[in-house]
Amino acid sequence: MKRLRNISLLLLAVIAFTSLIEAAEIAPGERRSGASFMSVETQAMQNDATANPGMLGLLDGEALWTRKPAAGRACADCHGDASSMRGVAVRYPAFDDKLNRPVDLEQRVNLCRVDHQQLPPLADESRDLLALTALIGRQSQGMPIETGADSRLQAFIDKGRDAFMRRQGQLNLACTNCHDDNWDKRLAGSAITQAHPTGYPVYRLEWQGLGSLKRRLRNCMIGVRAQPYSADAPEMVELELYLMSRARGMASETPAVRP
Repeated sequence: MKRLRNISLLLLAVIAFTSLIEAAEIAPGERRSGASFMSVETQAMQNDATANPGMLGLLDGEALWTRKPAAGRACADCHGDASSMRGVAVRYPAFDDKLNRPVDLEQRVNLCRVDHQQLPPLADESRDLLALTALIGRQSQGMPIETGADSRLQAFIDKGRDAFMRRQGQLNLACTNCHDDNWDKRLAGSAITQAHPTGYPVYRLEWQGLGSLKRRLRNCMIGVRAQPYSADAPEMVELELYLMSRARGMASETPAVRP
């Protein structure tokens, strides 16, 4: 394991050394889902609802959706069946009028819990929060991502793009050095994708469970030896927003499966 980690660091250093010119964003016509970089077996697992392990999280989400707290309302009391959420996930992160800033889907769930159900927010990466966001995301499966269409988001998208392009950490790497400059290559045996978050929360075989886009971003930041943003930091949501906006028009795949 230590040897593999050392090899990964060496390969990242090579990428940093060879990325001497400004990265160019991927042309819309060349943009691909992360699923297209996966093995045939992993793609088949994702596409078969009876084999996709992320579907187990949806069962938990369905139970939570209809569960009525001791005092307050269940999600279903306001929204009806979960199918009413079709088209919702493909718009997030979305602008919140009350907060005057974008919020991601996890934050929206927690805002609803606090404001309308009189319940405490769910912990970041908790099983319940992932289950609810997976359930909501599943309702939009196959729909084109629309994130970023709201003009009020543009300033925040620009900030997210700046973060994506900015070198950071001890390895002095930017997100763009891997995902724009070196996509379709391999790093320690794993495919380097184009970083289009079309299927979050995803079930990662490495994690043996569902995980959010924020968890994946934190993993990348740690990988380049940078200080990761906290889960609800504005910078994290801005980066999520940029990534989702550049995936606009691509089909939602929640819950996706990755190695």
